[in-house]
Amino acid sequence: MKSESLSGADAPPSIRQRADRDLGDCVRVLAEVHENDGYPVNWPDSPTAWLTPPSLIVSWVAELGGRPAGHLGLSHSTAGDAAPGLWSARAGVGTDAIAVVNRLFVAPWARGHGIGALLMARAVTAARDRGLHPVLDVVASETAAAALYERLGWQLLATVEQRWSPEQRVAVRCYAAAPTHAAPARRPGRRAP
Repeated sequence: MKSESLSGADAPPSIRQRADRDLGDCVRVLAEVHENDGYPVNWPDSPTAWLTPPSLIVSWVAELGGRPAGHLGLSHSTAGDAAPGLWSARAGVGTDAIAVVNRLFVAPWARGHGIGALLMARAVTAARDRGLHPVLDVVASETAAAALYERLGWQLLATVEQRWSPEQRVAVRCYAAAPTHAAPARRPGRRAP
């Protein structure tokens, strides 16, 4: 599925809500990402089900040159997510006020076009439009993903260890999007106290 040239590759990437007809293409891109980067760490028994968890609120597909190039989901918090509990305790809100950004991947051939940042911006906007605060968990070894989140201003809440199976413990970095409240603007001509 790797391509050296793309027709329309000079056009900027586009983001749209994922449709059921996109799932086959998304699974193919996910397989390429897994082969190239090892994400997800454990290949799911059913990649289609992994992309459509019951907790899913909405998901998006990025396209570049008319081809699916990336994916991201926004979900309600589930028992396996670490970041919602951390943000809930820090912000004093229930986990029902939190949305989890997940299933983010960008095809290796499409990197360097800002697709990850575009998908993240779409998810943050969608979460906030629903009155939810976005958080995410990322495997600690995914340093490129963590670097993206930090460049985008996400706050590291903690690194925790999760038990994914009796044989597998994984270190996970938990992030929250920056809070939306900003300091009040100073009026022109007035000195700060």
